[in-house]
Amino acid sequence: MQFTRAKGFDTFCPVGPCVALGLDPDALVVETFVNGALRQSAPASGMIFGVARLVSFISRVMTLLPGDLIATGTQEGVGPLRPSDEVTVAIEGIGRLTNRVQGL
Repeated sequence: MQFTRAKGFDTFCPVGPCVALGLDPDALVVETFVNGALRQSAPASGMIFGVARLVSFISRVMTLLPGDLIATGTQEGVGPLRPSDEVTVAIEGIGRLTNRVQGL
């Protein structure tokens, strides 16, 4: 499926160099910019299944360890990317992560 391709292969799920602690995940707003233009902006509290519910469910079917990542769905505004596009994800209280799309 497309989800494996989008989130599972090498270089397809860039993450920051550190983990932020002590934040309320439901209070966070995730914003995505493509080439400086805002493409997505939504609070984590708007997810169909909240963070606590996801962690609870997943921890019943597999072991979660410190540093594990849980890839969820995406907000409205997803669209195609092209080689050389610059994608920035920003979360207040955590920071910004910018990556450039590379072609094959």
